[in-house]
Amino acid sequence: MTERTLIKNLAAATDGPVSVSGWVDTVRDQKKVQFVVLRDESGAVQLVHPRVFAEDGTPAPDALADTISGLAEGTFLTATGELKHDERVKLGGVEIKLEGIDIAAAAIPETPIAEDTGVDKRMDWRFLDLRQPKNNLIFRIQTTLEHAWRTYWVEHDFIELHTPKLMASASESKAELFEVDYFEGKAYLAQSPQFFKQMAQPAGFGKIFEIGPAFRADPSFTSRHATEFTSVDAEISWIDSHEDVMRLHEELLIAGFQAVKDKHGDEIKALFDLDITVPTAPFPRIPLAEAKQIVAERGYVVPRADDDMDPEGERQIAAYAAEKYGSEFVFLTDYASSIRPFYHMRHEDDASLTNSYDLIFNGVEISTGAQREHRVDVLIEQAKDKGLDPEELEFYLDFFRYGVPPHGGFGMGLSRVVMLMLHLPNIREATYLFRGPTRLTP
Repeated sequence: MTERTLIKNLAAATDGPVSVSGWVDTVRDQKKVQFVVLRDESGAVQLVHPRVFAEDGTPAPDALADTISGLAEGTFLTATGELKHDERVKLGGVEIKLEGIDIAAAAIPETPIAEDTGVDKRMDWRFLDLRQPKNNLIFRIQTTLEHAWRTYWVEHDFIELHTPKLMASASESKAELFEVDYFEGKAYLAQSPQFFKQMAQPAGFGKIFEIGPAFRADPSFTSRHATEFTSVDAEISWIDSHEDVMRLHEELLIAGFQAVKDKHGDEIKALFDLDITVPTAPFPRIPLAEAKQIVAERGYVVPRADDDMDPEGERQIAAYAAEKYGSEFVFLTDYASSIRPFYHMRHEDDASLTNSYDLIFNGVEISTGAQREHRVDVLIEQAKDKGLDPEELEFYLDFFRYGVPPHGGFGMGLSRVVMLMLHLPNIREATYLFRGPTRLTP
């Protein structure tokens, strides 16, 4: 049996016997010669079979030709034959002269989606949608990005954690909790690993990270929201302010983008017509109040009743950062305590502001970070200010009663980063299997 060769490795292989496995992309069934484009997880190759004719020019019995004529798009098979290098072949400069086909699984001839099918129906048939080279590349980019981040963290002595996704109480807003039956009681799906990653600080871990699922019962139907998403989190001890967290955040993103550019830059240019720009530090930092003034001067007044920025305001301040600083990233800092969680540290000289930030990338918020309040008496008062009952937070408050260093961290949405990096129109395109208010399948 000839060992399977990945299609991407054919160009470097020598002419001769070869075996490739994948699925049928297209078939050109011509009178004198048949062509099959076979695709696998690494690329595509042209298979060739000249038809057999009798001496009088009439078609001769040809079982292989009959098999090729019956192939439907999507059929998985193994093809064996002779590899030939030929620079005239547009698809990779190689082709395989077929000797045999072994069909692993035939496909139904009519496929339910096409290139121009809408995103909702494509999500119904996601396993077919993911066969497209662009979609394949998205998840190889995601893999490279996560690997680069993990490499950075490990090289900087971070510890990786896997925190529970079943919780006894909320870690964020109670309004966005998924409640589930839990034996004789109730549990909640984790909105973030916030409390647990903070627990690692009094445990003496120092620096930790996690890449894992998070759940938000948010009924939003926007292009950037999901009810289940992958959260990228880090928490570090012994910081002076949220500035230390922002520096970590910058370094991490630079490492990730550089890795993606190095490994996939040419493919991204070919398939997405994009050049990956590796950001440079420091990213612009603009206090939120100042950002709102800048946006207003650009002709847009944020209409919110609270002190937060809205999506159009984020787009406007991102445009400003791109124009003034040439940066796709901008930190909005010093958010009002009225719109931040009770555990964000407040300014020493102005309790109405917090040592926190949102990171905006290409006009969309991808992350929130902050210095955490580590003094238990202050935490209790800030919880009360938010209308929370400290008794319901006892397990969390206990973290701070036995000593804890000053610390901070961030949570970041993986799919949002990938979506914005590749200028995708919707977070569903950057999510393997999207979950939203009306989607639980496939």
